[in-house]
Amino acid sequence: MKKLTLLFIAFIAILSFTACTEDDDFTFTAKPDPDGIAFTNATLETYMLKASNSDNLAERFVWNEADFDVQTPVNYELQASVSESFETYSLLGNVTQTNLAVTVGNLLALAREAGLDNDPTTAEPNTGTIYLRLRAYVGADAGNVVEQLSSIMSINVTLPEEEEETLELPMLYVVGNFLGASGYGSDWTPADATPLAASAEGNTDYEGFVYMNVDAPEYKFLPSNESFDGDYGDAGTENGDFTGTIVQEGEVNAGTPEGTGGYFLINVDTAALTYSLTETNWGVIGNATPTGWDSDTDMTYDPETKTWSVTLDLTEQEAPDNGIKFRANDAWDLNIGDNDADGTMEFGGANIGIPEDGNYTITLDLSNPRQYTYSISKN
Repeated sequence: MKKLTLLFIAFIAILSFTACTEDDDFTFTAKPDPDGIAFTNATLETYMLKASNSDNLAERFVWNEADFDVQTPVNYELQASVSESFETYSLLGNVTQTNLAVTVGNLLALAREAGLDNDPTTAEPNTGTIYLRLRAYVGADAGNVVEQLSSIMSINVTLPEEEEETLELPMLYVVGNFLGASGYGSDWTPADATPLAASAEGNTDYEGFVYMNVDAPEYKFLPSNESFDGDYGDAGTENGDFTGTIVQEGEVNAGTPEGTGGYFLINVDTAALTYSLTETNWGVIGNATPTGWDSDTDMTYDPETKTWSVTLDLTEQEAPDNGIKFRANDAWDLNIGDNDADGTMEFGGANIGIPEDGNYTITLDLSNPRQYTYSISKN
């Protein structure tokens, strides 16, 4: 009886072991979700993309949960492409949640890949379309991955064009007996006074070029072009004096160093109470010009356009080692170039390249204080 009992227990154990083994061999088979996967969030009519807002949220994309009928987390990829065919794409994120935040910077990178820019001077558009799709999948390798793709979503993006910035600098105004003869307006009229600009907000170092087309210029400096309130004059004793010092009480009309007219670079410091005038006559020099670096080709001033210009033959030269520069008075003490090849000038700046041989008209505009520009046009 005892042996029979032991045999029965052994038989039960074998059956139990076999059952456990069969349970361990059971597997789940992943199947595509018959309802598929799709975006569920609404989108804007167009997304305005500014580099200054790169870290801001552009959109949180949301989708339904995919069901592959398996007891394992589902992975989701948010893919983006500049082509609706998705021949190539970028991965914006890989998550197990059913949403993903996308920044302005993410979309901006795609917009630039699509050839968009916000420069109004280029031919490239600033508005276009970016394409998005979802991939839901389970499995860790190519042999057992089951996946589904959503329909493609298109979103419109716009890179707002750069607005030309107007540099707002503190101004000081020059009013005097030269305004009418020099093309500025009526003599001694504050509204027609010509401006000098400070180097920055809060600074007192004013600079600008002023044409004084009279034999004996007299003038004052005004804090505004509305009245003579707070005006500065020379510290001398007679109108037309030039001492290099300005005062606001007991002043006289200021003059020029030689007592004669001309085209002057004027510097004024209202804190140090000093001023200076440098008469200038401008020319072009460089190995692109007929006389090379040996001598200037003189330019002519036009009071109507308030610009200097010259027409001459130039040869092709590549900046910054070659090209042309502008300089005053046949000397290097006062010269202007272009460090960034953007048409704006800097004192002591780099040479300006010439793209090809030809006859050109060169124009130098010094009429806007601290915003000096030039143009080189082939005839």
